[in-house]
This record gives sequence, C-alpha cells and structure tokens, in this order.
Amino acid sequence: MTSPNPDENLLLHLNAAIATIRDRDTLFNVITTKLRLIFPFDLIGINIFDNALLNKRLFLKSYHGPGQMPEPPADAAHFNPVAGSPIELLLADPRLQQVELDNFFKQYPDFEPFAYMRRLGLAHLTAVPLRLAGQLTGFLLLAAVRRPTLTPADEALLANIGSLVAVAVANTLAYEDLARRERERTLQLNVNNALLHHKAREPLFRAVAEELLRVVPFEYFGLRVQRTGQRSDFQPLAEFSRDRANPALLALAPDRAPDDPRDPAAAALADPAAASRQIQALLQAPGRYAGDDFRALATRYPRLRYVYEHHHTRALLVVPVWQRPEGAAVLALAHSDPAAFTPDEQATVQALVPQIALALENLFAFEQIEELKAQVEQERTYLLEEISQEQPADGLVGGSAALQLVRQRIRQVAGTAATVLITGETGTGKEVVARALHQASPRAGRALVKLNCAALPAQLIESELFGHEKGAYTGAVERRIGKFELADGGTIFLDEVGELPLDLQAKLLRVLQEREFERLGGNRVLRTDARVLAATNRVLETEVRAGRFRADLYYRLNVFPLPLPPLRERPEDVPALVQHYLATLSKRLGRPARPIRPADLAALQAYAWPGNIRELEHVLAQAIIVSQGAWLEFGGFASGAVGPPIGLVAAGPGLAAAPAEIVAAETVTTAVAAPLKTLREQERDHILTALHRTGGRVSGAQGAAVLLDINPKTLEARMKKLGIRRTVVAG
Repeated sequence: MTSPNPDENLLLHLNAAIATIRDRDTLFNVITTKLRLIFPFDLIGINIFDNALLNKRLFLKSYHGPGQMPEPPADAAHFNPVAGSPIELLLADPRLQQVELDNFFKQYPDFEPFAYMRRLGLAHLTAVPLRLAGQLTGFLLLAAVRRPTLTPADEALLANIGSLVAVAVANTLAYEDLARRERERTLQLNVNNALLHHKAREPLFRAVAEELLRVVPFEYFGLRVQRTGQRSDFQPLAEFSRDRANPALLALAPDRAPDDPRDPAAAALADPAAASRQIQALLQAPGRYAGDDFRALATRYPRLRYVYEHHHTRALLVVPVWQRPEGAAVLALAHSDPAAFTPDEQATVQALVPQIALALENLFAFEQIEELKAQVEQERTYLLEEISQEQPADGLVGGSAALQLVRQRIRQVAGTAATVLITGETGTGKEVVARALHQASPRAGRALVKLNCAALPAQLIESELFGHEKGAYTGAVERRIGKFELADGGTIFLDEVGELPLDLQAKLLRVLQEREFERLGGNRVLRTDARVLAATNRVLETEVRAGRFRADLYYRLNVFPLPLPPLRERPEDVPALVQHYLATLSKRLGRPARPIRPADLAALQAYAWPGNIRELEHVLAQAIIVSQGAWLEFGGFASGAVGPPIGLVAAGPGLAAAPAEIVAAETVTTAVAAPLKTLREQERDHILTALHRTGGRVSGAQGAAVLLDINPKTLEARMKKLGIRRTVVAG
C-alpha cells in the first residue's frame, strides 16, 4: 500500500486540526506551522469579508520574520470598507495570484498595513482566495521577502488549503459567536440576580458594573440621568473606576477644572453645567469612539479633552438607556486602550439596556416610596387594627416586596406541572407556600399529600412514599398505599427532602424521571401523575458537593426554585403577622383578644427572629397565655428562655431598633431590668426549656424536636454546638 505523499499528509493534518481544535490561537498556530513546512513566508494574514463583499476585517496575522511586527491600527479587528484599499484589486480578480507589493504601494500609498510590511522589507504577496460552498469569504495572504516559486502542484495544494482555512474560519466564527451569546446570557442572568438582591443605588449599580466587567473590559463605568423639570444637563447617578489610586478617572465629569489657568480646558470647565451641556447631544445617541475618533472628540469637547490629557482616556462607549418625556439616561464606559470596545462588546452592552432601564425605574420608584414612607409611618399603628383578621386566600400574610416576589413566583408556576423546590430557613412557611401552589393549580380539586422526610426512620420512609405489600417486612400485616399512589392526579409535598437517605434518593429520581414505581415487596410497576413539590432548609448545592445528595436528583427537583425570605428580611410583614396570629391563637386558646402596645410591636419588628414565623407564633401564643391585664403582656418571658426580650430587643442586620423614648414610655411594666442576651444565648435557653419539658428526650413523639418542630438530627447538632448535654437536662 502506497503511503500518502507530503501534500496529502499536510491536508490530513489540517483537516484533523480543524475538526478537533476550537481555540482560535491554537488552531491557527497549527495551520501556520504546518504551512511553513512547505511554503516559505515571513507573514501570514487572513482577511475576511461581509456577505456583500463590501467590508473587510483582519481575522488573523502572524509574523515569522526577523524583528518585531508593528501592531496594526486600532480598528484592524473591525470591519472597514474594501473600497479604497488594495483588497479591492484582489476582489476584482479573485483567484490565486502572486503580486509585487510595490505595485500596491504606488496605488495605495496611505494604506497602513502594507506600509508596515514594506518597512519590514516584505516585497512579495501570495493571495489565496477562501471559498465556502462556492462563496468567496476572504483571502489568505502570505508575504515574504523573496518571491516564492510555485509549481502548478503548489497552486493546487494552496487552493485546497484555502478551502480548509475557509472552513476553519467559519467554524471559529460560529464557535466564538456561540460563546459570546452564552456569555451574554450569563451576564443577563447575573444582572437580573443583582436587580433582585439590591435596592440601594450604589450596591445595585456596582453589582451591575462588576458583572459587566466580566464580559466587557473597561476602566470607567458611568450612569447619568437627565430629569425633566430639573437641571438640563446629565447628572451622575452611579460612577465607578477600576483605578482605585485615581478615583477621579471620570470620562465625562472631572471633579474639578485644571489647576493651570493657562490650560485651554480650564475656562470651558469652570462652569460644569455648561461643559456638560456641550456634550449632551453626544450622549443621546449610541456611539463607539476609539483611537483617532476619540481624539477628534477630545479636540471638539473640552471635557473630553481634559480626560484625554489628564487621565489618558482613549476610548469611549456611549449607550443611551432611555429617552422619555420625563427625562433621559445614558450609560458610558471608558478605557485607556485605544483598541477598546469592539462591535460585539457594544452589542453586549446594548443588550443590557432593558434590564438597566428596569433597574432605574425600580430605583426611582423605591426612592419615591421611601420619601412617602415617613408620612404614613405615624398612621401605621392605627391602620393595623383594620387589617383583616382572616388568613388570605393563598395563606401568605403580609405585603412586603419580598413576599410579593414569592406570590409572583407562585403565579408563574402554579398552572404548570413543573417540579418546584421550595427553599428557606426553618419556620419560613414552606408548607404554606406548597399549599398555595396546590390551591392555585389545576389540581386543586385533588389531594395535596404531605410527607415530612425527616419525621420517620429511614426504613419507614420508603414504605410511606411507595407503599408496601402484605408481608414485605416484619410488621407489614396488610397492603399499604403509598403517598405517590394517593397523590395520583394531585400534588405530593416532600418536606425536608434533603434528609432522604442516598438509596431512597435513587428511587425518588426514578419516579421523577419515569413517573413509575413499585410497592415495597411488590413486583408490579405502578404509574403516578402526581405533581411534586419539595422543600428543604438545607443548601442542596453544598450537600451535593459533600456527597450527601445526588446531583441528578437535585437537578430534577430544582426545575423551578422558589426561595423564601427569612422574616428578618421582611420586617414590614411583622405587624400583619402579629394581628393574624393574635386573632387565630386567641380563638384557639380560648383567651380574650388583647391589643398590643406600639412599643412592643416595634420591638417585635426589630428582633432578628432566628426561628422565623414559627418562633413569632410561639412567642405570641405564650404572651396570650400569660397576659392578664388590658394589654398583651410579654413580661412573663422577657428575659426567659423563649422569645425576644421585649424592650431590650437588638435590631437585626439592616433594621433600626425601636425608638428608645417609646420603649421607655410603653414597657415600664413589661421590660424588667434584665441583661440583653445574645441570639446564641436565646437559642440555648429556648432549647433548654423544651428539653426540660420533655425530660431530656430529643426525638420521638414526646421529644423536644417535635415541640420545637425541627429535625432531631438538627436539634442534636445545635445542642452539641451550644454545649447542651441531655444527661444534665434530664437530671
């Protein structure tokens, strides 16, 4: 068998590289290295065209000769017109051809890339057309000091290589476009996350700037707004600089005018408002200004001249956010690199405009609400008496923004059959949300079947989930229908799903994937149409990394995540929750409904509530039980083992404590001069009280875990952390 000749070997190597290598630099390093083994050249370049063959851009250049290849102009990586460049001569006769560069120099003396080549002593150019499916897409250009001699076989080989390079370029562009789109999607998701988590101006837009910086390099981020009826120029709303040593690196607004009065920019910048109005038209249209373009702007606008000379700014990207009757907003990015901000990067920033506009709307609305908040604060206590005593239809009490977001998520997913993973700390109301999801779904007429995965021993959970046949194990005296079977056509709620043993996780995964299961001890495959809702107070991502929870099950459960905020993050809901529980608990406990003092209510709002809504309910229940006078009394446990010390409550993170004068006036009878306890001490006392009531028993029907409504393993872990021993408690 005849071995392939060198030309065939080269084509095979290039074809294999194109099929397996996705990184542009690695791929074309292989191509140029293999190519130089057969064709001597000092510089290789690839120019590609747009579909209409009217514009070109440099896709690749690589210099292999002596000395250093000068950098191409700043816009070499961008599309530029073919007209007026030597490339139009190649387009006029798009075939493999060898040309003397002197002919190009004479006709196009101002064409800088060829001027660079001439200074390097390059005199000859071999142009190989790149065609894809018969369509001309560019040229492979091989430049050399000495003219190469090409045989007909060499020309045929170069034509084949041109076809392979055209495929390589197309594949690389497609891959880079896909990667860019993926980066943009990730950026948009991260920015959405920032919008959900930040309300204040500075942290919100700093988070947006940091996420944008992952995709688009810049040294300055500026968001400016102009509001109708106020100043006519654009005012800074948020500005950040990457240069911490020089925070005055502002592309549009230096902190002060130049110190030197002889500086021509000094007079123009003496009136900041006038200087800002000069560039107002510039800020109202999208634009990308770099290199010579930015230098021209610096000549025209004194403010840009200042940053050009004093802060070495060389590129500016302007993206209007909105133009409305109520005003305008613009995002500006700046960089000291004259080659900054490619068209793709401009498109990436432009794609963020709707989210940034939404962020501005939310910010302005929130700030307006904050201004009005002070006016209604004094009326709030009186309006609390008018709050409905009945639980809302969805079971969620309160009107905070955080709770409204939960309601919105419920509305979005309730009508679907998607699996929902409800996450949140203990006591945040995961079961209430599961009930709301079921009631709002088309399955509301069928059963909502609930199972607490942490309440049963591991050996019984499988039977509870899937049922068992008679004789399946010792004590199985009759057939039992499992929860999935009961929930067919309805909804099954798996609470504390993170507590499932690993072997059961695999069986649950099968139900989620195949919608089928078998009873314990049985061999008949059963099918179920149960919609699955799961809840956990664990961080399942951490459990997956630790090997305690299956990754595939986590992804099956996490189809639609629904995180619940802790009570400390929605203190504005505390008054409504207090009124709701006072009404329901007073009726349930057979005690008269007593009003709560404003100072006590303020203290309840300021408390951090480590046990969330469940802890609030317990505190109110005990207050109802011990109260004897006209007002609800918290003195019975103000410094005891349960609940917050009213009158001495420490504010949670980001919350203001109750005004001292109100506390002093209203809690004389309720707040004894007791020392302020830490949250750790409060938790320890709370657990000790429960253990004393149960004689030191932790688990079981009469154990402290049931009383505290937490998992026994979790309780034991907290006891160990707090230094509580059962023997001491029981004794």
